[in-house]
Amino acid sequence: MNYYPLVKPLLFKLDAETAHYLTLKLLKLSHNCGLDSLLNPKMITQPLTVMGLNFANPVGLAAGLDKNGDYIDALAALGFGSIEIGTVTPRPQPGNPKPRLFRLPKHQAIINRMGFNNQGVDYLLQQVEASQYQGILGINIGKNFDTPIEKATEDYLICLRKAYLAASYITINISSPNTKNLRQLQQGDEIKKLLSALKEEQQQLQAQHNKYTPIAVKIAPDLSDEEIRHIAGLLREFSIDGVIATNTTIERSALQGHPLADEAGGLSGTPVKQKSTHVVARLADELQGSLPIIAAGGIMNHNDAQEKLDAGASLVQIYSGLIFQGPYLVHDIMQGWVE
Repeated sequence: MNYYPLVKPLLFKLDAETAHYLTLKLLKLSHNCGLDSLLNPKMITQPLTVMGLNFANPVGLAAGLDKNGDYIDALAALGFGSIEIGTVTPRPQPGNPKPRLFRLPKHQAIINRMGFNNQGVDYLLQQVEASQYQGILGINIGKNFDTPIEKATEDYLICLRKAYLAASYITINISSPNTKNLRQLQQGDEIKKLLSALKEEQQQLQAQHNKYTPIAVKIAPDLSDEEIRHIAGLLREFSIDGVIATNTTIERSALQGHPLADEAGGLSGTPVKQKSTHVVARLADELQGSLPIIAAGGIMNHNDAQEKLDAGASLVQIYSGLIFQGPYLVHDIMQGWVE
C-alpha cells in the first residue's frame, strides 16, 4: 500500500533537510524489519545492457539522495534498476552552512546548496561493503571544496582508484553549482586535461585488476549548444563510457516572484525538465549513439521519463520526483512501459 500521501503533509511541515534524513531512516527501519513487501511495490524488471552493464530496468536513483551509501539496501527495495551514491570526496567535509535545502511544492522543485557534504570515500566504501545489494551501483565522485581547481584532477584520481573495484560504474561530477569553480572543469582545456588523466588511470586500473569499470561524466543543464558540442567531441575522443544529463540548474526564470527564487544553489525538479531534455537531445545529435546518455532532471511521472528516452536517453534517473511523488514513483514509471 502507498502510504506516502498520508505521510507527505507531515514531512513537508519539517525543515527540508530534517525531513530528508528522517525519511531515509524510516525506509531503512522498514527494510530492516522486513516490511518491504508490505510497503513497497514489487520490482518491475525490463532488462537492458548499457555501458556493458546489465540493468534490471531503466529507472535509476540519481546521486545526491544517499551521499554516503548509508541506505543502499533500503533504496534498492523501491525497485530501482540502478542506484548511484555520492557525491563523495577524498576527505570528509561538512558542506555549506544550513539552511541549504529548500522545497518549492507549487513548482515541484527543490533548491539545494548542500556543497558535497559527505563522510569521505573511505566511509562510503565501508557502507558498500556492508550492503547486500547485488545490482548496478554507481559511485559519483567530486573534489573537496578546499582543493584548488588546478589540483582538482588529483582528487578525482584518488576517488577513482579507491572506488574502482566497488563500483559498477563511476560518475565524474563536474557540474554541481555548489562547489566554487567546479563548473570550470566543463570548459576549455580543463575538461580535456581531466578526461585524459581519468581515461589513462582507468586503463591502468583495468590492467591491474582485470576489471573494466565504466566512467560516466555528469554535465550541467546550463551549457550552450556550442559547449555541448565541444563536450560531446571530447567524450568521444577519450572514449568515455557514458554521460549523465543533467545536474541542477542555476537559472531561476521559472521561479519569478517566488520568495525563494533568489536562494543560491542548484534548482531541480519540474523547472529543469525542459532544459535537461534539450541537453539530452543535443547530445544525442552530436554523439550519434557512440556512447549512451543517462537522463536526469524533472522526471515526475512516466510521461516525463518517456520524453527523455524519446530525446535519445538509454536510462533515466530520479531524485526530486521521489520527494514530491513518493517511493511508488519507480513502479509507476515502469508500469507505463509494461502495460
